[in-house]
Amino acid sequence: MQFQDRTIVHMDMDTFFVSVERLLNPALNNRPVIIGSLSDRGVVASCSYEARQFGIHSAMPMKMALNLCHDATVIRGDMDLYSKYSRLVTDVIAEKSPLYEKASIDEHYLDITGMDRFWGAQKWTHELRQTIIRETGLPISCGLSVNKTVSKIAAGEAKPNGEKEVDQYGVRSFLNPLPIRKIPMIGPKTCQLLLSMGVANIETLSAIPMEMMESVLGKNGIEIWRRANGIDFSPVIPYSEEKSISSEQTFETDTIDVVMLERILTAMTEKLCFKLRNKERLASVITIKIRYANYDTHTIQQKLAYTAFDHTLIETARALFKRLYQRRMLVRLIGVKLGGLISGAQQLNLFDNNEKQVKLYLSMDKIRRRYGVNAIRRASGIERYNPLHVKSPAR
Repeated sequence: MQFQDRTIVHMDMDTFFVSVERLLNPALNNRPVIIGSLSDRGVVASCSYEARQFGIHSAMPMKMALNLCHDATVIRGDMDLYSKYSRLVTDVIAEKSPLYEKASIDEHYLDITGMDRFWGAQKWTHELRQTIIRETGLPISCGLSVNKTVSKIAAGEAKPNGEKEVDQYGVRSFLNPLPIRKIPMIGPKTCQLLLSMGVANIETLSAIPMEMMESVLGKNGIEIWRRANGIDFSPVIPYSEEKSISSEQTFETDTIDVVMLERILTAMTEKLCFKLRNKERLASVITIKIRYANYDTHTIQQKLAYTAFDHTLIETARALFKRLYQRRMLVRLIGVKLGGLISGAQQLNLFDNNEKQVKLYLSMDKIRRRYGVNAIRRASGIERYNPLHVKSPAR
């Protein structure tokens, strides 16, 4: 088995939402804590290890979780707060790491290939982890190995608040006894299918011919087979807060119609939000741009909690537009950009008790995927919206 000559670190915050709450309220330490909607119809967004001992897990209905543990402390959660601490962790990593990727609100990949020649990869990783703990007060686990898949699995095995190194010679012996659900690509349905085939651990999965995996699971089957065999060539993608998707409209005739400008802004933001959700991305920065008839260009931006919600981003976009458009001059161009993107499928009902709103988002996105992005839109953004220029997402 050949491995790329790489050294990859996966850093994963331990029960991140719970840890942030405990940092601010130490009385929650050593207690079963559940983060999520306070409604019985809500779901668990995160829970402490003490709560997991009762069988509670993420995405479980809140009513079921409380039946399993009556004494659990339930906290609705605060994405603004969690986003703030997520940025603190990223800032520490950005200062120390030569190349890093922010994979989600609580996960980072680091490529420290070549570090052994100067410092020692394991020593460097240990000291970075200690720095994060010291400067943020939050527990974090890390895995060090030859690629993203093995380092991520290693970080999971190091939890809670630990470290694990798997060198290239120990990859197979490390992976083989683990259950197949440890492979990042394997979700509940795929796991159930493989279990029904008698495939319970990674060693058995790695021995299945790749052609058979492809016939059962399609192209994903090939990738799952590779990962079961410790093969993953995916790169660490440099993270930048400048990663963004944007949309602009240049007018044939300069305008001062504020109502129309707000409609266009609403429609553009709505479409960008759908793109975010469709790509399972979250934004943490929104920027509004105005170019006047004399070509003067002005922008204003605001940081916010990681989100892909229309109602949050449209409201912020309108508020920023009102702050920015003060000159009452003819406008030549208007634009909106969503930046600071990270991967992450946002649970629409994460901390939200409004079940109707959740179902509305899911239904609208389903219609758009089937009939096109313009199949259903907000009334406030429909009239006279005909963009002439739309930028493609940044790559």
